[in-house]
Amino acid sequence: MKLTPAKVVLVALAAGGLGLLAGLMVTGGGPIWGTDAGQRLLNDALTASAPPLPDGGTVARRGEPLPAVRLNTLDGHALQLPDDFAGRPLLVNVWASWCPPCIEEMPELDRFAREQGDDGVQVLGLALDEPEAVRAFLERVPVRYRLAIDAPGPADAGVRLGNPRGVLPYSILVSADGRLLKQKIGPFDPGELDRWARP
Repeated sequence: MKLTPAKVVLVALAAGGLGLLAGLMVTGGGPIWGTDAGQRLLNDALTASAPPLPDGGTVARRGEPLPAVRLNTLDGHALQLPDDFAGRPLLVNVWASWCPPCIEEMPELDRFAREQGDDGVQVLGLALDEPEAVRAFLERVPVRYRLAIDAPGPADAGVRLGNPRGVLPYSILVSADGRLLKQKIGPFDPGELDRWARP
């Protein structure tokens, strides 16, 4: 294939854009990623460049009903999203035991879950990890909100919940009637969670 000057410029611009996006993801991206518009822009960019699910399954989209996602708890009980959580808003936080930003925000998620009581926002932690690693981690850092687990992969529960590139941590807010309201790529800043998790 012959590279014309126009093609070289196009490739350089695309590579530069991807490099900038990756750099912003690693360094926090400044104030724009903390806004709803910035999160939408980031999610749209990651979704546009993601491959389709290998099984042709559905990926959650903002404003639409959450597709059915089957999960298991650490003790083997089945959970069905969104049905098992219907009637109250739900915050799902996707994490892994090897992810430092995920671990840093867990105490804040635990505090938030405790303050919600029996009629507030439900919290579900979804570990994309090995069960043994999650159990060992929870012995050191216990949390009181519900946890589910899934094996990481190209069609894991995190991908189906609207995170096609698997960036962690990743959180979603689901309405009481099962629609995807918000998506958050990356960790919550101090004090952000209480504002963000309002349905």
